[in-house]
Amino acid sequence: MSEPLRFRKSSYSSGTGQNCAEVADLPAGAALRDSKHPDRGHLSFPLTEWRAFLADVKRDLL
Repeated sequence: MSEPLRFRKSSYSSGTGQNCAEVADLPAGAALRDSKHPDRGHLSFPLTEWRAFLADVKRDLL
């Protein structure tokens, strides 16, 4: 049986914890879920796609 994923919220999340996305590390990528509905599952991304997504987000923050 596999170990459950350990999801965490972004440090940019609001103090109330609402409207957050949570991320968990995967052996070869990342998993993303809605913190308001964790029971609805998650989306998994391969490492190359996850890195491309993070690069785009960081570029938009500049």
